[in-house]
Amino acid sequence: MLINSFEAGPWQTNCYVLAPQANSECIIIDPGQNALPGIKEALEKQNLKPIAILITHGHLDHIWSVFPVANGYEIPAFIHGADRHLLTDPGAGLSAQTKALLPELIGTDDVFAEPSELIEVTDRHQISLAGLDFTVIHTPGHTAGSVIFTVSDPELTVFTGDTLFAGAIGRTDLPGSSPEQMNQTLKEIICRLPDSALIYPGHGPSSRMDIEQSTNQYLLRVNQGLSAT
Repeated sequence: MLINSFEAGPWQTNCYVLAPQANSECIIIDPGQNALPGIKEALEKQNLKPIAILITHGHLDHIWSVFPVANGYEIPAFIHGADRHLLTDPGAGLSAQTKALLPELIGTDDVFAEPSELIEVTDRHQISLAGLDFTVIHTPGHTAGSVIFTVSDPELTVFTGDTLFAGAIGRTDLPGSSPEQMNQTLKEIICRLPDSALIYPGHGPSSRMDIEQSTNQYLLRVNQGLSAT
């Protein structure tokens, strides 16, 4: 599996372009602010054809370019129903400080609306696209509709959004966040991922699950029966 990634926008959100190989169909995960040039570059470099967008959660820095990318390439976007409203009202998931900055960040060409084809996903939803078989796992905590996407090719690869980072976890102090749900997600889902799983988060470098289990202070606390935060 080819995994092309680049950082989009001032939040340096990881946008991923996945394909089984060059000269094939591909999937886009989390097209953030001003992601379109980076997406076009990845597509042209390996002659890829996008056929869908997968969204790990509805925060602005992950969905900023969903509308222009989905409608521009005439492809569907997949999102959990609990975060669907953030596509049209991204301010609902932001801190008061960030929300106050939105007028300075949003340009006249930015559109926050549902794309023409939007598909809601649910827990354990199976998605087969571009020759890749994804499993959607609902991981509430950072947002109510956060999900991770797993795919085996050949190792288990997990796109964790802002649920899990290398050495950290996502914030739980934002509107729609829940420390209690995050604790449950980490205990029952994240900490049960196999040690060999490759982790591709929404921000920062990739990692492996065995590294996170042994060094990530939040997972260490959960494994000790403590609260992550």
